[in-house]
Amino acid sequence: MIFRKNKKLPKNFIIDVDGVFTDGKFYYTQEGKTLKAFSVDDHDALKYIANFLSIHVITADSSGFEITKKRIVDDMNLSLDVVPVAERPKWISDRFNLSETIYMGDGLFDPIVFNIVMYSIAPANSMDSTKSKANFVTRSKGGDRAVAEACLHILEKFFGTKKISIF
Repeated sequence: MIFRKNKKLPKNFIIDVDGVFTDGKFYYTQEGKTLKAFSVDDHDALKYIANFLSIHVITADSSGFEITKKRIVDDMNLSLDVVPVAERPKWISDRFNLSETIYMGDGLFDPIVFNIVMYSIAPANSMDSTKSKANFVTRSKGGDRAVAEACLHILEKFFGTKKISIF
């Protein structure tokens, strides 16, 4: 279903990091949290969808912030905010028009955000209770092209195109 002129088109895409951009695991050594795995294709799809939507990335992982910042801010050139899980509904509603916002998350409390935004997406490896509340569940897991799949879904559902054209 494509949203027509009488329906609002989304303008914002807010994406959680851990479990969505990553596999949701934290890798520790004796020195502490050292690794997070990100998918390459997610960045490519986001570069294209940025022609249609404003992209905002959030994380609750303040202790792993520098790892996340390296990928999201330094490599992908996206904005990144630390937003504790319990504060997300208020943080999002204070900054975005909820009826124009898509949110992608995987965690236990993300359905609370799903309930206030226009459209919600969960990766395949999300909690079952989270997937049951999402408007769309990707076949791909977080950290393995789930964001890229979500971008393609958004393009088709809201903007009437399946094709990503770089030319």
